[in-house]
Amino acid sequence: MKVFVIDVAKCNGCYSCQLVCKDEHVANDWTPIAQPQPDTGHFWLKMNETVHGQVPKVKLSYIPQPCMHCDNPACMQPAGDAVYKRTDGLVIIDPAKAIGKRELLEACPYGAIYWNESLQLPQKCTGCAHLVDQGKLPRCVDACGVEAIQFGEEADFKELIDKAEVIQAEAGLKPRVYYLNLPKFFLAGDVYDPAIDEILEAATVTLTNLASGQSQQQTTDDFGDFWFKRLEPGSYSLTIQKDGYEPALIQEIDLAKSLNIGSITLTVSKK
Repeated sequence: MKVFVIDVAKCNGCYSCQLVCKDEHVANDWTPIAQPQPDTGHFWLKMNETVHGQVPKVKLSYIPQPCMHCDNPACMQPAGDAVYKRTDGLVIIDPAKAIGKRELLEACPYGAIYWNESLQLPQKCTGCAHLVDQGKLPRCVDACGVEAIQFGEEADFKELIDKAEVIQAEAGLKPRVYYLNLPKFFLAGDVYDPAIDEILEAATVTLTNLASGQSQQQTTDDFGDFWFKRLEPGSYSLTIQKDGYEPALIQEIDLAKSLNIGSITLTVSKK
């Protein structure tokens, strides 16, 4: 059975995968796998670009998202025999049998199905099944210069899959697109002394998850910055300490997205 393995940490947002997908399918008829994709409006391989944090503590993530080629495809339920799963695991919308079945768009929780108005046809990523049948790679995989997208037999990717996760696992659809290094939240800031208008290096910053009680530490760098990465959503507190300064405490930080907490001031100890 075929799988996609996508390492988000390797993706640099070049958009080659999205572009070659359109090159392969716009104005090209791959019946019985797929009819031509329209010039605009469809992204069978969609690059999801997200800005995390707030200026100047900002990170960008790029997540290529094709059809998930689920083992339990939600789109099959309302489709009858218009959607089928191949023996290699790829899920195909039959372009002859799916005409008029616009309801398939709402069935997919990933938003991977698009409506072709001129053909009156729901369409999506086929995993380039027409190329796979020739022993070739899907175009998005072949075009990725950093090998962020890989495709092949599930057994060959076992070690990576063991470390990977899927999107919306709670839906129970068992996607066959596995992701490594999906972005988590971060909490960042900087520490400085307003009396001398200088950043403070080597300050100890302790982040505590208020629900679990688990803590982790960072030391401010040469710019007075600290970054806590790959955090789960929740409520946190921060303690900042440095020799010669009064400690600072920030309680109940609600982390619902990546957050630049800004500049934290320390004052010289009176002792």
